[in-house]
Amino acid sequence: MLWAIATIAAAAAQTARNAMQSSLVRELGTLGATQVRFLYGLPFALLFLALIAFTTNTSVPSPNPSFLLCIALAAPAQIAATALLLAAMRARSFSIATALSRTEAIQTAIFALLILGETLTPARIAAIIIASFGVLLVTVKQNDAWDRAALVSALYGLGSGALFASATIGFRAAILALGPDAFLLRAGATVAWSLALQTALLGLWLLVFRRAALFGSFRLSRKSLFAGLMGAFASLGWFTGLALTSAANVRALGLVEVLFAQFVSGRVFSERATARELLGMALIVAGAALLILSHTELIACSASPR
Repeated sequence: MLWAIATIAAAAAQTARNAMQSSLVRELGTLGATQVRFLYGLPFALLFLALIAFTTNTSVPSPNPSFLLCIALAAPAQIAATALLLAAMRARSFSIATALSRTEAIQTAIFALLILGETLTPARIAAIIIASFGVLLVTVKQNDAWDRAALVSALYGLGSGALFASATIGFRAAILALGPDAFLLRAGATVAWSLALQTALLGLWLLVFRRAALFGSFRLSRKSLFAGLMGAFASLGWFTGLALTSAANVRALGLVEVLFAQFVSGRVFSERATARELLGMALIVAGAALLILSHTELIACSASPR
């Protein structure tokens, strides 16, 4: 059950990181707050990797072409996903944006149907309908009228979920490409390499086009350091889970983040969700969980002896 402990810890740390980044958006802008996760997370990731290598008395695995290719694809997707999530939080509430980003499992199933021609079981169809209805509930206003700001935030959240799904698959592939080394070492190495690439890519872009946002994070170093620490710790937790079990299992348990986000939304940001929004978030989580569980059962049945 170590993967479960790592996943829950990652969800809690990610909620704390998202909350801190969300508070930085007003002063640094969306991309400025996004880069805090990578720039300030990298030193902690390198420290975690050094501690893991020292305590396990093993050397850090060398990257191979497959690993580097997976990192090169997943890292930019995670940058864009983080930026869209923060934009959704700025347009709507913290908890609703988090719930919308957790539709990644639903979107993966739809993409598989449209692009790969995969069939959908009745359970998976029901899951998509349930989650889709939940998205509608959090997108419309109380008086049943469409609200442009809510629609825009929904698109941000859904886009974030799609990109997070792509990044999760890419990072798991990168971890597996490192071979049979200790799972913590592979997870730590993947975190360090991904944050190094993300820091370079986004940092260079900000240095050229948004220099004020980049330098502004140095002025807000205390908040930025905490966000970086939580971000690196969350990534290590997610990647540890991905090193030990399937991405579907990690995504399923990771839905607990929605509960953490609802708590933070009320206690930290003083945001109060309506009954309709709470129902919508519950349906999104229920639909995603049903989809992942049906997928897990399908794999178990196909693997069982006949």
